[in-house]
Amino acid sequence: MAFVGNMKSLGELVLRNGKISDTLASVDFSKFVNLTLLDLSFNNITGQMPRSIFDLPMLSYLFLGNNSLSGSLPATKSPLLANLDFSYNHLSGSFPSWVTQKNLQLNLVANDFVIDSSNNSVLPFGLNCLQRNTPCSLGSPHSSSLAVDCGGSRTISGSDNAMYQADNANLGAASYYVGGAPIWGVSSSGRFMDPPNGSYIIYSSRQFQNTLDSGLFQTARMSPSSLRYYGLGLENGNYTVTLQFAEFDSPDPQAWKSRARRVFDIYLQGERREQNFDIRKAAGGKSFVVVKKQYVVPVVKNFLEIHLFWAGKGTCCIPTQGYYGPAISALSATPNFIPTVHYSVDSKSSNKTGVIVGVVIGVAVCLLAALAGVFVWRQKRKKMLLELEELYTIVGKPNVFSYSELRSATENFDSSNLLGAGGYGSVYKGKLSDGRVVAVKQLSESSNQGKVQFATEIETISRVQHRNLVKLYGCCLESKTPLLVYECLENGSLDHALFAKGGLNLDWPRRFEICLGIARGIAYLHEESSVRIVHRDIKASNVLLDADLNPKISDFGLAKLYDDKKTHVSTKVAGTFGYLAPEYAMRGHMTEKIDVFAFGVVALEIVAGESNHHTTLEEETTYIFEKCGIFTRTATPWTSWTPSSRSSIVRRCSG
Repeated sequence: MAFVGNMKSLGELVLRNGKISDTLASVDFSKFVNLTLLDLSFNNITGQMPRSIFDLPMLSYLFLGNNSLSGSLPATKSPLLANLDFSYNHLSGSFPSWVTQKNLQLNLVANDFVIDSSNNSVLPFGLNCLQRNTPCSLGSPHSSSLAVDCGGSRTISGSDNAMYQADNANLGAASYYVGGAPIWGVSSSGRFMDPPNGSYIIYSSRQFQNTLDSGLFQTARMSPSSLRYYGLGLENGNYTVTLQFAEFDSPDPQAWKSRARRVFDIYLQGERREQNFDIRKAAGGKSFVVVKKQYVVPVVKNFLEIHLFWAGKGTCCIPTQGYYGPAISALSATPNFIPTVHYSVDSKSSNKTGVIVGVVIGVAVCLLAALAGVFVWRQKRKKMLLELEELYTIVGKPNVFSYSELRSATENFDSSNLLGAGGYGSVYKGKLSDGRVVAVKQLSESSNQGKVQFATEIETISRVQHRNLVKLYGCCLESKTPLLVYECLENGSLDHALFAKGGLNLDWPRRFEICLGIARGIAYLHEESSVRIVHRDIKASNVLLDADLNPKISDFGLAKLYDDKKTHVSTKVAGTFGYLAPEYAMRGHMTEKIDVFAFGVVALEIVAGESNHHTTLEEETTYIFEKCGIFTRTATPWTSWTPSSRSSIVRRCSG
């Protein structure tokens, strides 16, 4: 290392993983007064650490991990030196007072320190479990499995029945964490070349492909250099170790950032199992695709080590952080043998305390839950009464049914009583206690109609009474979803009568009467009622037929009052495609003509016996009014068509 001796103006010196075999004493570091970062990790440097390095005034990052250094830590250090990685060396001795410095990151994993009750309190928990040759529970295993949600904030149950423990410790450039009883640990070292991510955790809200455990892939722990996970106190034997990865970044394939590659090596128990592993390449060049790797690994001395190491391949400094260094989303280890131990918390010493604390917390939680329940119930009750009061003001207090009465009438909204379902909810057949047969409309929770259009429908129907309009009996507002109660019309909807398999066989006179009845109902809404109303959703499914096949217009959820003094009203387009007037569909101009246009489409459906509205259309398919245009141009005689031959008009027009 003598060749760097004259580079005294250096600000950063990185000779990581350079196969250097030397001592630190070969360089006079006291002259490197501008040095802020020194990284000599993953080499074969021997001897002791010179004190001059620790006294450098500008040095903030010192990475000397994974060498063969010996000796002890110096008694003092520079105040700015706050990130020190000395892991995987042979350091020993006592701990100086500066190890308790606030915001200090000090990684002393895998050294030869003797940690006991006299010095354990000054160090982060669990370091005694991560020293060479003295892992926790050596000879006394307490677990036979391991599962960690890397970067996750809560325990998750996986599809493999494993409980993946949370791993959201705030690790940084030189840090470690031990979790559980302890049963696992993690160690990270290295500094990103660009502005650092404080937690070294990647987050994503995307749903990942080819996995039943998408929750495990909302986070991933990453490291710019070296990331190790440990299984502590495992029963000795062979294990299947499963490592799960997914690349979170998805750069534009045309951009230069798309050339970035996250490449690292995978070691298990010190043996390299994967070299230059590339997550995106293993996923077929895709992001947000899970890659799972499995290995059989022997556990000895009740200790498992999983090491992800960036050896310098792939991308480094550009593009920005997140495209280089190891990253992992989840890991697990399951025994390939019948285990004799299972992890459980030893409660002998804390049994009484635990019982007392548990009882106190349980009582407190129950009291809080009871109070919260009463408060929520009173708020809901208050809200319901206010809604009822508002509804009564609008419509003059219609006949209000209780939810229990309607639930009983529909046999708890049994599917056998389902009459149909539309955009705003489902309709059930029911029988009231007075013998009336009714139709109960239950609004969908996902419906856009909600309480506003619900009130509109009640108000509108309550204002208009006509033999060709459906009759409203009342409503219910007690349930989460409002309910409307109509008269039940025996023959269902017109579209079912016309188009459904096994529908009604309607002759010409009956079809004419149905058209006439619908026209009378629309004329009443537009010209004869005390308020002018535009329905906005005239279609065959919103026309119901009674026992005598008299048509009645229903579903006023989209209806709007209309002022005929205005030439038009601009409004948000609503209705059903295939029935919308062109000027309304394109510009939102609302007049009574949009109902007339829709009536014309329904009349064509009644005449042709074919539906104009299809959820899917083949490329060659035409709408019904287009067919009628062809019919007219070819002058095909109407007398050759009868209502029973529903498809004959199609054959005539296409021929």
